[in-house]
Parts: sequence; C-alpha cells; structure tokens
Amino acid sequence: MSGEGPHGGSAEHLVQMANDIGNFFRSEPDRKDAIAGIANHIAKFWTPRMREKLNAHMKTHGPDGLDELPLAALQHLAANPAVKPHAEPPGGDAG
Repeated sequence: MSGEGPHGGSAEHLVQMANDIGNFFRSEPDRKDAIAGIANHIAKFWTPRMREKLNAHMKTHGPDGLDELPLAALQHLAANPAVKPHAEPPGGDAG
C-alpha cells in the first residue's frame, strides 16, 4: 500500500473496496435499498479522506473499474453531501 496508512490506500484499492461493499449489497431485492445500503456503509465507515480520494479519482478517470451499484451510491453521496449514516438495528447481521 505505498505508505498511505490504514485509511488511505491507492484509489484503485478504494475502487475495489467499494465494489466489495457493492457485492455484499447486490443480494438486496430492491435496487434502491442496495444503493442506500452501500451509501450508508461508505458514509458511516469511510473517512472523509477516503471518500475525497475516490471522488478525485472518479473526476480524473471517470467510473472506470467501479461496478454499477457502488457508482450509483457514490453519485448519491456526492449529490447529497449532508446525508448522515443511519444507525444499524440491534443484533447485527446475525439477526
């Protein structure tokens, strides 16, 4: 990771991370719920620096490498910068 630190990383690594999150939410039956879940995860767990780096990469290189759902989630976050992450219900994934 070229000395970027644990919350930096290369833009390509951030693209892969976004796609991994997208793959997790791909099973959502409703596309809007999948996009909202991805956007919420990024807003909640990614540092501002990570989001800024990926947005700068997208401005320079376009959406190359980003899957459709994470791209839509990032576009949603860019269009709605005041979006706050939603709290997860108690119990986590185990239900």
